[in-house]
Amino acid sequence: MRKLKATLAGQARSAADPEARRQLGPAELSVIIPTFNERDNIEPLVERLEQVLAGIAWEAIFVDDDSPDGTAEHLRAVARRKPYVRCLQRITRRGLSTACIEGILASSAPYVAVMDGDLQHDEGLLPAMLDALKRGGVDIVVGSRYAAGGGVGEWDKSRALISAVAGRLSHLVFKAELQDPMSGFFMLTRPAFAASMRQLSGQGFKILLDIFASSPKPLAFKELPYQFRQRLHGESKLDAMVAWEYVMLLLDKLVGHIVPVRFALFAMIGGLGLVVHLAVLGTSYKVLAVDFAVAQGIATVTAMTSNFFLNNWLTYRDRRLAGWRLLRGLVTFYVVCGVGAVGNVGVANYVFHADRSWWFAGVAGAVVGAVWNYATSAVFTWRSKTK
Repeated sequence: MRKLKATLAGQARSAADPEARRQLGPAELSVIIPTFNERDNIEPLVERLEQVLAGIAWEAIFVDDDSPDGTAEHLRAVARRKPYVRCLQRITRRGLSTACIEGILASSAPYVAVMDGDLQHDEGLLPAMLDALKRGGVDIVVGSRYAAGGGVGEWDKSRALISAVAGRLSHLVFKAELQDPMSGFFMLTRPAFAASMRQLSGQGFKILLDIFASSPKPLAFKELPYQFRQRLHGESKLDAMVAWEYVMLLLDKLVGHIVPVRFALFAMIGGLGLVVHLAVLGTSYKVLAVDFAVAQGIATVTAMTSNFFLNNWLTYRDRRLAGWRLLRGLVTFYVVCGVGAVGNVGVANYVFHADRSWWFAGVAGAVVGAVWNYATSAVFTWRSKTK
């Protein structure tokens, strides 16, 4: 027993020794860890990785979405002491799936693992995952909470039910008989990722499902059981919008090749805006006896405002505006929709006089207006990067 302890202690020291690390050569395994407000979990996680990956050439790439708790700054301080720790800080972009994608693309290792930064995944499974991939015959190894020997820890019944329902829905977009398709803990080969990367949606937080659904051929997989652990520090990022993002991912895989899901949602909110417009117009004109032109103006501004905030909350959740950028975005949205309204009327009038079909003219104008509003607001209102 004493000899075993000495061996383990020696492995732990060598794992954290820069000279020993250099002798291992370039990274064979990159562990991608998306973070948001996980400052207190960084060092405990790195220490655990050092323990279990001793003797393996590995690196940890933390992809931080500009956490307000200073996660990125803390990561850089750790990286100055441990060169196998890297920080990729993203500005004005958020999303677990896109963070994982960018982290994988920033690495050159032949094997890549994805795990959370909250210490809930069992890092002790990583060597077995790597061994399974190196033996060949599988493209991806999934840490499974539902395989024999796995477990979800202290989840309440409602969370367990939501996970089970989401797992069943996943089979709408891929047919692999995974026991835990909602897992966020897995390892895959570089070629398996490269084959699917250009088809990835990057929607929401279930990157594993995205990879399976985007792969041009069925992926050979293996599941290894693990016990899901309780979070030690920080707060869970799960909220109602996580479920919404999951639905968006499923829709993108089902109909995204026909029409962009973001555009479909933008158009749906536009339809709700029409309902808001008519309700405000009717109330102002019929109930409050406001002049029709004034009532129409009030209804138009109200509808555009409601559309803007709904799109900011739902359609462009990953580019959500706040502070002064929110006010600037609202103004640009007013301008964009104003120009779109002129185009709507112009096209509808042209089609009406050419075809004399009022309903077709109305639809044509509405489609042109919707496409214009979507395309231009994506450029001027919800830009992907700050200029």
